[in-house]
Amino acid sequence: MKARQELNACLYTQNMDGNHMPSYHDEPAQYTEIQNGNVDAVRLKLESGDMLLHSDMRILSDDTSRNTMYHFVLAASAIARACMKSGMGHDESYTLSDIYIRKADQCKRPDLICKLYKEMCLDFAERMCEIRKEAVISLHIRKCIDYIYENLGGDLSVKALAKVTGLNPTYLSRLFLKETGTSLKQFVKEAKIDTAQNLLKYSDLSYLKISVALGFSSQSAFISIFKQITGTTPKVYRKQYYCIENNESISSDGFRR
Repeated sequence: MKARQELNACLYTQNMDGNHMPSYHDEPAQYTEIQNGNVDAVRLKLESGDMLLHSDMRILSDDTSRNTMYHFVLAASAIARACMKSGMGHDESYTLSDIYIRKADQCKRPDLICKLYKEMCLDFAERMCEIRKEAVISLHIRKCIDYIYENLGGDLSVKALAKVTGLNPTYLSRLFLKETGTSLKQFVKEAKIDTAQNLLKYSDLSYLKISVALGFSSQSAFISIFKQITGTTPKVYRKQYYCIENNESISSDGFRR
């Protein structure tokens, strides 16, 4: 009741200006490419401006940064719901959106929140792409992949993984390549480096400790494979992406330094 006069005034102004709220039914379509795991299409839409975080569509706060933050929260929740409809787990989708919302809360400027929004869109799209790939993977390969991620520091040789899956090593290698499109050895390397990237971003662990934790034969081997896959060294990667909550400055990628 208390907001009736204000509501009527706002609706009248919007009508006179020809401004209308975006349709609720348009929300799912906006994130279709993310939902379908079309990473390249999502990247293209972000670059062209077709999927940007438009915080001027609705004014949720007179403070520009807070207004952008509120729109980020709405977008994160909408993307999580869209991805759940296409197979992403309830806990995974909402936890991932919560992680990005907390990251956005660390940003002090609207442009940093918008950059983080792009990262979030691509992250969800990449995960949905993997989920769709996994849907056609056999039980043996699924078991193999799960074991790899659960034992990144252990023995992940073809022989050891063949024992886990109960398959002949040669047959496992052929089947893995056929179903995933990548060799078993390359998949193990990429899984380790993916985890290493997160450790470099969000922990203070030394390069030596990371290399040991992920089962590399030496620190130099870790650095060599990291550069081979990412195109840069762990040192340069950490310098660019390292995130620490209590630091005062924020870099251009939206993370505190």
